[in-house]
Amino acid sequence: MASSSDTPPLLFDRALLRQRRTRAARGYEEFAFLASRAADDLADRLMAVSRTFDRALVIGGAGAVGRAIAARPELASKIGTLIEADISPAMAAKASGAALVMDEERLPIADESVDLVLSCLSLHWTNDLVGALIQINRALKPDGFFACAMLGGATLTELRQSLMAAEDEIYGQVSARVSPFADTVDLAGLLGRAGFAMPVSDVDRLSVRYGNAFVLMRDLRRMGETSVLASRPRTPVHRQFFVKTAQVYSERFAEPDGRIPAKFEILHAAGWAPHESQPKPLRPGSAKVRLADALGVKETGI
Repeated sequence: MASSSDTPPLLFDRALLRQRRTRAARGYEEFAFLASRAADDLADRLMAVSRTFDRALVIGGAGAVGRAIAARPELASKIGTLIEADISPAMAAKASGAALVMDEERLPIADESVDLVLSCLSLHWTNDLVGALIQINRALKPDGFFACAMLGGATLTELRQSLMAAEDEIYGQVSARVSPFADTVDLAGLLGRAGFAMPVSDVDRLSVRYGNAFVLMRDLRRMGETSVLASRPRTPVHRQFFVKTAQVYSERFAEPDGRIPAKFEILHAAGWAPHESQPKPLRPGSAKVRLADALGVKETGI
């Protein structure tokens, strides 16, 4: 029997996540610029993979990935059955084709049953990211491909700092009100820990300008990206708290024209389900060419 220490900490309230994504589903497309950007990037990256995929599963994105693939006929021709899934029934219903309501923390997919899995702005809400990745790896056929996009550690740093400063000034304490996110190095390492071969990761950074913090917080709510931290404060706060947050945000971060920036960081990672045909890393000390020769530089002693 596993000890309590083997159980990942409960960071996120998944029932609340489902509820808030369902609330955001109505009119979601008007505020889905992050999902659309991530989906387009996933589709562009998949274009470079010279493979066909009989059965593909998309997790998250509210139909954005399916639309991005359909907009690229060459890519669409490489994919047979495409199933788009979400934890929220209302978001899953936005798929243009086959849809599935599911929780990626308990992936209802048979082992070695799909050739491709894409995840679009979904995995940053999982309590056990490595566990979710392991399940995805198991669902892939040998040499199957996985790619994901998720929010990274620099996302909403300005809002995080403004909320903390406002809470400290008004209530004399600080609570976690913005979710923690992974960083790029962690994500590549996590794919390796989950058993993926040849894991890679990189980052897409963007800054979006808003009239004020109230508009930013409204957009986050309409995206379904407001905090669902299990340890979130349960005591209601007064409007004064949000007014102070907006004031701090403007004082610290406003640009010359008075508008405020909000930084978003989208982490991308990819890997392959292991297969014997894949390249194997060389054993330490087995290289046949010196690094200096490969780089075309003169080797010097230190």
